[in-house]
Amino acid sequence: MPVLLPPALELSLDLLRCPTCRCRTARLSPSRGALRCPAGHTFDVARHGYAGLLTGIRATSGDDSSMVQARERFLSTGIYAPIRTAVARLVVDSAPAHASIVDVGCGTGYYLAGVLDQLPGARGLGLDTSVRALRSAARVHERIAAVAWDVFRPFPLADGVADVVVDVFAPRNPAEFRRVLRPTGRLVVVRPTGRHLAELRSRVSAMVTVDPAKEERLHRALDPFFEAVVTERVEYTEPLTRQEVLDLVAMTPSARHVSRADVSDDGLLPDQVTVSVLATVYRPR
Repeated sequence: MPVLLPPALELSLDLLRCPTCRCRTARLSPSRGALRCPAGHTFDVARHGYAGLLTGIRATSGDDSSMVQARERFLSTGIYAPIRTAVARLVVDSAPAHASIVDVGCGTGYYLAGVLDQLPGARGLGLDTSVRALRSAARVHERIAAVAWDVFRPFPLADGVADVVVDVFAPRNPAEFRRVLRPTGRLVVVRPTGRHLAELRSRVSAMVTVDPAKEERLHRALDPFFEAVVTERVEYTEPLTRQEVLDLVAMTPSARHVSRADVSDDGLLPDQVTVSVLATVYRPR
């Protein structure tokens, strides 16, 4: 039996374009529970509610099930809620009431859902390579359309359709950000500072560190396309239980480097961490 298109996905079809045609006018239309372009390219809509536009990459790309489950548990504690609140505030200050918001590397949709809660007339489109994360994103909010896609490829979106592009702890594609944004649109980028999770990084040597040149590289990559409007620092110290520490490690790229032995000694795990990120709003040049 064909899968019915989720309402959020159907309402966002005007944003999407066929990734195989590589033609920005090749719109996608519903076809027996799938999406189809005028040239006949067809893309499945999973029963979990996301559209699988990404071809040529294994289904295991991106965060796996254990990473997503750890992220869902950790985010449900509210420890990162101040980051979510800051993202929502910056987007609301930048977006019209009926905005189209694209979250690149959306994960489980946690930050995009927070934005949409503050913009009742807006719609959200989340892009991610992890099918397990997209399952969560497709159901976390009734106005989120979830699409499997890789940030490093040209986006399956028309030119100038987004009022806001959001990138939280995710890879970046500045040229595509600029292309899909309206001339009056805004880009919101959130990234860690060198102080982020410092207590954990100092105790668990296998944790991925924050590159000291990260800010310089970010500005160099974005500068041809965007100029910064405002930057906010979100920084606070938060107590953690052992399970929260384990989930925090398991939900990050460090999960691929940290072994069970690295976190087996409770005495080595911190009982609190510093959360420290920068959130910048950019406007197109």
